[in-house]
Amino acid sequence: MKTNDHAPLIAIAMMAARADGSVDDAEQHAIDAVVARTEDPDTIHLAQQVAAGQLPVVDLVSRLSDEEARRAAYDAALAVINADGSANALEQAFLNELRTALGFSDAEVADATRMAGAMAEAPVAEVQTGKPPAGPVDEFILQQAILTGAIEVLPDRLANIAVLPLQLRMVYQIGQRHGQKLDINQAKDLAATFGLGAAAQSLESVAMKLIGGLAGGLLGGLAGGATRIATGAIITFSATYALGHVAEQYYAQGRRLNTADLRALFAQFQDEAKTIYPRVQEQIRGKASTLSLQSLLQGLNKG
Repeated sequence: MKTNDHAPLIAIAMMAARADGSVDDAEQHAIDAVVARTEDPDTIHLAQQVAAGQLPVVDLVSRLSDEEARRAAYDAALAVINADGSANALEQAFLNELRTALGFSDAEVADATRMAGAMAEAPVAEVQTGKPPAGPVDEFILQQAILTGAIEVLPDRLANIAVLPLQLRMVYQIGQRHGQKLDINQAKDLAATFGLGAAAQSLESVAMKLIGGLAGGLLGGLAGGATRIATGAIITFSATYALGHVAEQYYAQGRRLNTADLRALFAQFQDEAKTIYPRVQEQIRGKASTLSLQSLLQGLNKG
């Protein structure tokens, strides 16, 4: 895979994010921000064409240099599409079109497609039948942030599918602690308030694994010259940590915080995460050494 593969790969991931035909304004803004942070004119130009519906997928595929890049394109599309649940009919049609353009048979992508679908179908809100997690909430949130940060260390692009379900499950469980009766859409709405929707998060994660760290990411330049692995882990750790603590305050106060208050708190807890990350990065690496796609799937299915 070469440097000139970066722009078409991100454009294909963008197409995947739009494949269901329902990218809302917040998602589009977040996606645009991810693309802009690449600071690559070719990527920005292709992204504009994708947003305007002017670029056939076959044209993007023709720009890919080798087998590695073509496989990365399919895995990236799978990760983006399955980040918010199983592929619907429109998304499945896009994946079929992409697979054909890439020259892959059904058999060649069967294992990846099956694993992505299994992770996407894992129940997020099964915890409603059990008890809220015991122990201090701060420790619970920290461990969830470490787990999602560790996912970014894994080389497999499909692992990112697990990030949003784990974040949503965390919000759901925190709500339980405060006697809140939630459905999963309420957890999604809270996450989306901070740009943590499936399309934006999965595209950012995929882009990092495709081309290296995007300058700034969700933390506005925190990573500096760090490697892409460290950058991805910092961003996801921080987002999960902040989401958990905002959810704790939101539900503790009976959901009375307005959007401006929630966003201010989110920024505050992101700043706090910046100071914590150096102390937990070894834990994140250690956690990553115990993870695999299969273990992530098992964890999502525990309920």
